[in-house]
Amino acid sequence: MPSDAPAPPGTKTAGEALALYVHWPFCLSKCPYCDFNSHVRDVIPQARFGNALRRELAHEAARTGATSDDRPVLGSIFFGGGTPSLMEPATLAALIEDAGRLFRLSPDIEITLEANPTSVETGRLRAFRDSGVNRISVGLQSLDPEALRFLGREHSVGQAIAALEQARALFGRISFDLIYARPGQSLASWRAELDQALGLVSDHLSLYQLTIEPGTRFESLYRQNRFRLPDDELAARLYEETASVAARHGLLGYEVSNYARPGAESRHNLTYWRYGDYLGIGPGAHGRVTLDGVTHATRRHRAPEPWAERVEQAGTGTTHEDALSPREKAREMLLMGLRLDEGIAAARFARRTGMSLEEATEPDILLAALEEGYLQWGEGGARLRATAEGRLRLESLLAALVV
Repeated sequence: MPSDAPAPPGTKTAGEALALYVHWPFCLSKCPYCDFNSHVRDVIPQARFGNALRRELAHEAARTGATSDDRPVLGSIFFGGGTPSLMEPATLAALIEDAGRLFRLSPDIEITLEANPTSVETGRLRAFRDSGVNRISVGLQSLDPEALRFLGREHSVGQAIAALEQARALFGRISFDLIYARPGQSLASWRAELDQALGLVSDHLSLYQLTIEPGTRFESLYRQNRFRLPDDELAARLYEETASVAARHGLLGYEVSNYARPGAESRHNLTYWRYGDYLGIGPGAHGRVTLDGVTHATRRHRAPEPWAERVEQAGTGTTHEDALSPREKAREMLLMGLRLDEGIAAARFARRTGMSLEEATEPDILLAALEEGYLQWGEGGARLRATAEGRLRLESLLAALVV
């Protein structure tokens, strides 16, 4: 299919805002399914890590030209973790203030904070709103008491409902997470759980299939046959039911695992999926930033204390920074972009990577996927997207498709 001629490698699309991700690595406890970079401490060193984050933000601002008259624009800030709602509100406020001083903030900037429905965190929501947060992402995970216990969550169903109600009163935009394909889950129970949650908040839903990740407590329990997961057929039916229930509440699936009312999509995550530039600060944070026409992949030290030591000594906890080749960028953009319902614009793909979509995919696999109805060209060949059938088998499709 036709596409624009490739642009010089590393070209950043003009007019696009940066996204900023801030990683707070601490949690009250480690969930048995979690393989994220999260850590439990008896006492969280608030001042040390707050100061380190602010210093690393200043370091990133300097290297991206934020000290010049033509400062980069930030379109979104995302506080993730770990559990960033365990951060002192004053620290979060200082980081947002620094971002506004070091960068230009988009007039409609999206500032998201992840929070769990524990009483400690819920009690801070008003302070976080007053600090500048305008979007809250609640780690609900389930509204079933047995499931919450199984998942090792620190909150009850009552606390989850109270958190959603308080969030609704304080924030204009709310998202919540749910985990599906849990042991013993049925279509009927999942449908009821979705209806209950979306009846409380019907703005944005992030969906996660329960999988067994290496190094987690669940991996050990699963190997001991302490529990079983639904088979692939039931898991697929639960996934399909999610789209049906979400649609009844006015939410559309705009990404493989995310549903939103039109206009309520996560702008920050769209930067990732559309392969825009983003800065990542904090332990283990990743980034993709274009400097002098070259896109760099950055990664910070994962362990909190060694990261902080690096920042205190050198201004940054970066351990790896690599210039990406056109093929590496093309691979990443395909893996991210085909998750979106909108797919990938061929002209933008060429500008961003220096390759055409055809050059970046296995021709026989692309042809077969198009013929099978897993992929389709839209807008007269200007956009490649996965169909609903294709998104059901996207993982295996991408493994074969991407060069």
